[in-house]
Amino acid sequence: MRAVITVIGKDTVGIIAKVSALLLKYNINILDISQTIMQDLFTMIMLVDMRGATPSDLSDELKEIEKEMNLSIRVQNEDIFNSMHRI
Repeated sequence: MRAVITVIGKDTVGIIAKVSALLLKYNINILDISQTIMQDLFTMIMLVDMRGATPSDLSDELKEIEKEMNLSIRVQNEDIFNSMHRI
């Protein structure tokens, strides 16, 4: 399954490293990534191949990263994400 992971929050050191390390732990491949900083707001969108893992596998650990780094992190199936953002 391919999924879209979105990360939003105040820019701080280590956001990409923390999220990427968690994906590595579950052998999730990053297919595409876009990140930007607008003033002090960090935004990142990743397209990932979650073969062998599910969003629920990551749930608790993503919540820990959200809390620790004061972020909003969402994981959505690629098809659902595309349907929700189609004009």
